[in-house]
Amino acid sequence: MSLLKERIDADLKAALKASDRLRVSTLRLIKSAIKNREIDKGAPLTDEETIEVLSSLAKQRKEAIEEFNKASRTDLVHKEEEELSVIKAYLPEELSEDELEKIIQDTISEVGALSLKDMGKVMKTIMPKVKGRADGRVVNQKVRELLGG
Repeated sequence: MSLLKERIDADLKAALKASDRLRVSTLRLIKSAIKNREIDKGAPLTDEETIEVLSSLAKQRKEAIEEFNKASRTDLVHKEEEELSVIKAYLPEELSEDELEKIIQDTISEVGALSLKDMGKVMKTIMPKVKGRADGRVVNQKVRELLGG
């Protein structure tokens, strides 16, 4: 079992003992998503694959928060934000804007990108480098800016 999954299991047990309902439900949601991905794959997930699952869950929460804000559902926004904070505890630290920009500039140089036509090459090379540490939409927007879009 990967270290990340062991940590999630241990935290679930602690949350159950502490009767922390939100944390228990969020950790069960995480375990379920991981288990579903393992069934699809037919093998246990590595830590990197587990981070992909967590990133996907975090992205879903962020999108739900946006939609609930538009609908003025502050009760649901609050619940999603709490779930997001639990999920983020298992993700690697997000890159700062400066760190992300430096990685993007290095990647642009690395692939020899000159214009927006080369955006696909840049994105294909950069996404594995920032997986779980930066939102794809933010990366896309920054690449577009730096390539002169």
